[in-house]
Amino acid sequence: MKVLANDGISKSGIEALEQAGFEVLTTTVAQEQLVNYINKNNIAVLLVRSATQVRKDLIDACPSLKIIGRGGVGMDNIDVAYARSKGIHVINTPAASSHSVAELVFAHLFGGVRFLHDSNRNMPLDGDTQFKSLKKNYAHGVELKGKTLGIIGFGRIGKEVAKIALGIGMKVIASDKYVGKSNIKVEFYNGQFINVEIETEPTKEILKHADFVTLHVPAQDDYVIGEKQLEIMKDGVGIINAARGGVIDEVALVKALESGKVAFAGLDTFEEEPTPAIQVLMNGRISLTPHIGAATNEAQDRIGTELASQIISLLKTENA
Repeated sequence: MKVLANDGISKSGIEALEQAGFEVLTTTVAQEQLVNYINKNNIAVLLVRSATQVRKDLIDACPSLKIIGRGGVGMDNIDVAYARSKGIHVINTPAASSHSVAELVFAHLFGGVRFLHDSNRNMPLDGDTQFKSLKKNYAHGVELKGKTLGIIGFGRIGKEVAKIALGIGMKVIASDKYVGKSNIKVEFYNGQFINVEIETEPTKEILKHADFVTLHVPAQDDYVIGEKQLEIMKDGVGIINAARGGVIDEVALVKALESGKVAFAGLDTFEEEPTPAIQVLMNGRISLTPHIGAATNEAQDRIGTELASQIISLLKTENA
């Protein structure tokens, strides 16, 4: 039985599938050639990340497909309900990349409060001639310890963010439509840990009281943070989006950055991905990464092995 990992899969995932008797193909097939390739090679399992689109037309045209797998959390590039209505299993790996995304959130936060994103742009240009003035420009950083982090979306990733925040001494508040309260276990060396219970609050309250806001919500029909939401935030707030493009109104965000209402932003996802707006890319108050939240070696290993485990379980059950 053949598996096409069109957007790649970790070595550990390939090995697990091959040991179970699957043939794994890692050719990256162009979207317009994908139907033909799947049919020609009798592909039973199609694995994708965010690059490949799996829409109704492809599903209808590829009767050999038994499983569609998404390496990661969001499945907005797959017509999930339609695929399932046709008897195709649709799987993903919601837990595998949670910690990697959470660490990227803090990479942006630590960089933002100490101006690293801007300093790393300007030191190579002017560090040898303007050292003292650059030192003065970047001398008013703040500490994260003791500050309040507002987490919008308190699922797996939001909870991982909370663990790191509590570990460095931040106060954590959170909002979620579906989560009332959660017990966050923060683990330390030698088996030691603390449990902290966090009860969620309305998003409006989070926006009012947070020094920093981070979003961990799925794709939305409307903005989670737009002009009205920015107005009720604290002056000098920092905002991180490592969730999905389109949950923040980027035009309103840029205006808020220029006015000083927002001190800095960290963006890993964008409204116009993969061609982000130039006014976002060129803004010196925005820390930028190209949608790499899950892109660590450890997360990709977990994604690959988790996908393999699910595929083996599903197809062995069907063939039993």
